[in-house]
Amino acid sequence: MMHKLDATPETTVDVFSAEQPPVLTIDPGDTLTVHSLDASGYLSPQTTPGEQQPRMFDQARGHCLTGPIAVRGAQPGDVLAIRLVSLTPDPWGWTVAGALKSPITERLGVTDQPAWLLWDLDPDAGTGRCNGGFTRDLAPFLGVIGVAPESGGEHSTIPPRAVGGGNIDCKSLVAGSTLYLPVAVADAMLSLGDGHAAQGDGEVGGTAIECPMTTTLTVDLVREPRPIETIHAETPDGLITFGFDADLNVATGDALDAMVRWMQALLDVGKSTALALASTAVDLRVTQVANQTWGVHALLPAGVLA
Repeated sequence: MMHKLDATPETTVDVFSAEQPPVLTIDPGDTLTVHSLDASGYLSPQTTPGEQQPRMFDQARGHCLTGPIAVRGAQPGDVLAIRLVSLTPDPWGWTVAGALKSPITERLGVTDQPAWLLWDLDPDAGTGRCNGGFTRDLAPFLGVIGVAPESGGEHSTIPPRAVGGGNIDCKSLVAGSTLYLPVAVADAMLSLGDGHAAQGDGEVGGTAIECPMTTTLTVDLVREPRPIETIHAETPDGLITFGFDADLNVATGDALDAMVRWMQALLDVGKSTALALASTAVDLRVTQVANQTWGVHALLPAGVLA
């Protein structure tokens, strides 16, 4: 079955919640084409840097997401397999740094000194050009793909979560990737958005090239055991595992431990051997520093071990 879902007042949310009524119910294996607004929910592009255009939510609490989408039959203990078929930015985007107080902006001394970049995006050519005259190639992905947390009530979209995902901000989750998300509540209640036309690892200024996005994805349900129980992905870059925590050491350890266990299953070796092989092949990367919780991912590049 094919579905189309546009971003409207009736189909957008700015929190994760199992109690939010679904805007669409799909069956496992269905394909969706979903339009999402940029993270701030702007209804039209800025014409001058920092201009405050109308937004979907006057008092936004988090990212403007499209959803939630119920996946019929999904239960806690299942895993969603989300295959990203295509991601197409709208023709505009923006980036800001220094607008909010954070450990990074304080460390660099740019708090309350915002710099805005407004981008003209050409999805067909795969390039973007900003008001400073700089041009870069696009590599679109969604910053937020997540399901509702187990506990009741409303949950912020800002920190990523080891169960349920959310604001992962991993630039490798481009078209051709499959993201595996553990399900925490009945019907999963999937929401997505926070389109990024391009981003560096870390999202160091707090934003990427923020843009509306049209995403085609297939959502399937995995009931047989996966090699690891936490969030992980198969991407064109290679296999990826994640760690999220307020402590960078914990986030790093979680991402690496998951990768080593995945390599044990793939290569049929013990944990020490898997770690030794990881030391020759796995890249540890800071996924993001912008979301109140450190994100780290471990990447086993495609084809690196034969």
